[in-house]
Parts: sequence; C-alpha cells; structure tokens
Amino acid sequence: MKYVFVSGYVSIIFGRNRSSEDIDLIIEKLDCEKFCKLWDEVVKKFECVITENKKDAYNEYLLNNHSIRFSEMGKYVPNMEVKFPKTDLDLWSLNNSIKVVLNNHLLFLSKIELQIPFKLFLGSEKDFEDAKFLYELFKDKLDNSLMEQFNERLKTTKLFNRICKK
Repeated sequence: MKYVFVSGYVSIIFGRNRSSEDIDLIIEKLDCEKFCKLWDEVVKKFECVITENKKDAYNEYLLNNHSIRFSEMGKYVPNMEVKFPKTDLDLWSLNNSIKVVLNNHLLFLSKIELQIPFKLFLGSEKDFEDAKFLYELFKDKLDNSLMEQFNERLKTTKLFNRICKK
C-alpha cells in the first residue's frame, strides 16, 4: 500500500521540537476489501475514534473525502488522521514521496519542496515555524524550481520570502 506522511509530523521526524496531537497520513485509494484487511490489522493495536464499523469508515468517511482517526486503545491523543487523496497535491505527494529510515523502519514522507509552501499556506504560527525549520535544514538540498512552482500554486511566494529567506 502506498502512503505518505504529511504536515507537522514531517518537521518532527527531522528534529523539530514541538508537540502535535495528530499525525497526518495519506494512503492510496483502496477498494473496500483491501481497506477491510488493513482495518483488521490496525485495530489489533489501535482503535478508530470515529467509528467502530470498518464498512462505515470506508463508505461514509473515506469515500466521502473525510478522514478517519486511530489512536491507542482508550486514548484520543495522539491520533493518526488517515485519508485518501483529496486533491491533486495530495496525489502528487503520494506519488512523489521521499524515503526516510527511522529506527530501522522505512517511512515515506512528503517532499520538502511541497511541505514548505503547504505549511505557509496553512498559515498558523506553528506552520510558519515548521516551514522555516525545514527550509533552514534543507536549503542547500532543495529543488528550488520545484518549490517555487508550489509557492506560486499556493500563492505563498511572498510569505516564503518573508519567513524563510530572512
């Protein structure tokens, strides 16, 4: 199954010291049978805080562009927000992920060139700090042309120049 971690967790994985109540995960659009198999594995250790019914999770939530959330049994925080791709940027992120090994586990993360403009687009102080952190960490390794395209697309070029380039 293809998946990609996006948003704040990307900054945390690379060392940004901040809290987060959720982890955002985009998974490829699965058919109901594959989703139910995934559900059966996940609920061995976690519970869905939205519904206990896997068919409802699939039909009523995921297929209607809503996310579902999983957490450890009896806890709500932290939780993992799981969704199918909703936008072309979600799909791009899923199809163009980067590989990171963390504690001997392979993870797929959204490309930094999209993460920085996206965090600026979201617009909270925490998002701005995430964008700045990622830019400072990776500025010598970024595909600036690609990042410029995303900044233009999300209309974040001025914010990028003000927050990340100062």
